[in-house]
Amino acid sequence: MPANILWIVTTQWRAQACGYSGDANARTPCLDALAAQSVSFTQAVTPHPFGPFARAAMLTGVASPQNGIRDYYDPLPAGSRTIAHEMRDRSYWTAFFGKWHLHSRDSRANLTGEDHARIVVPPDRRGGFDFWEGFESGFLLNDPWLHGSRLPQPVRFDGYQSDVVCERASEALRERGGPWFAVVSLEAPHPPYSAPAAGIRPRDPATLSLRGNVPASGGAAERARVELAGYYAHIEATDRSIGRLLAGLPQDTRVVLTSVHGDMHGSHGLFRKGWPHEESIRVPLLVRGPGIPRRDDGPFSLLDLPRLTAALAGGPGDLGAPWKTENGDGGVGISMPSVVRLPDQCDRAWTGLRTGARKLVLGGDGAPWLFYDLEEDPLEMSNLVGDRSRAGEIARLSRSLRAAAGAVFTR
Repeated sequence: MPANILWIVTTQWRAQACGYSGDANARTPCLDALAAQSVSFTQAVTPHPFGPFARAAMLTGVASPQNGIRDYYDPLPAGSRTIAHEMRDRSYWTAFFGKWHLHSRDSRANLTGEDHARIVVPPDRRGGFDFWEGFESGFLLNDPWLHGSRLPQPVRFDGYQSDVVCERASEALRERGGPWFAVVSLEAPHPPYSAPAAGIRPRDPATLSLRGNVPASGGAAERARVELAGYYAHIEATDRSIGRLLAGLPQDTRVVLTSVHGDMHGSHGLFRKGWPHEESIRVPLLVRGPGIPRRDDGPFSLLDLPRLTAALAGGPGDLGAPWKTENGDGGVGISMPSVVRLPDQCDRAWTGLRTGARKLVLGGDGAPWLFYDLEEDPLEMSNLVGDRSRAGEIARLSRSLRAAAGAVFTR
């Protein structure tokens, strides 16, 4: 019988914030144990470092805006083909649990709170999943509202959101025979970072280490420490929730764990997401499946998760061998199709190409904005766009980005 497959998708959990990746601030024993059994894609990036854009791309395998999401408030178009349809075609029962963030929302309503948390997503707008239980958004890390296949109207559940969603998912999946494909979509560790984290107390901000590209002056370091204290508390709490979820499922379940994007947390004096920097675009990606646990250090885009999942289900592709990108420069596409006009977010639309060694980002006008040598400068301290000695390389990668846009962004 084909193996059961589980996606665990978090929000705002950057690649650097895991114990197994060397972050001394992060207490992630469950993810560390999963990493020891998995392929760890160390250079995984989100195609778009903002929730709705990235979620639509991951579910459809088509980048934004080609998948219909150009603006933050755009819903996933009705009838969109998703990974749920692909897996149903392979005779899998499909289920979705948790944060959806792909339905219509009122841009005048408060982003945080019950206005968006209690939006009812109708059955025909739930991405084709056989079973669906979740919420649109609302950023309620505690006491979430859920509705769906077994809850026609929103019902409030007491407890930490990650605990509630993981427990409800575990209960439903244990009742199913295989094969099943499920997505467990968690909001944490998304702001508000000051929200309670299931009894885990934030540490003293002064004891936390900052990345080397957080400016010492100007207030960024102070703000970053305060927010990181809550951030790491939510990471620890959600790591524990994920551990309980995995403990209740068959040991041969094939698991994909990732995040839709990261958070700047003061790097380069910036906060939140939408930015093309590593703290915003790089995400954890662990895949527990066939083959010996190992590192894959090649660029990988979450846009390829449907293709990777087909390999886990026994389709084309070999998880035991390094994954190859389809771009001649060995790069993957990253972009922000539009500006999200919320505090701290990136102030421009952009497109980019990230290889294992370089990152080129073009502004909305198509002109080079950022160019980094990631081998020599992993913290992106020196923008080489104006370096004449790099002009040829920048021009070549610019041509490659434009020529490959169709392949990179719309597989």
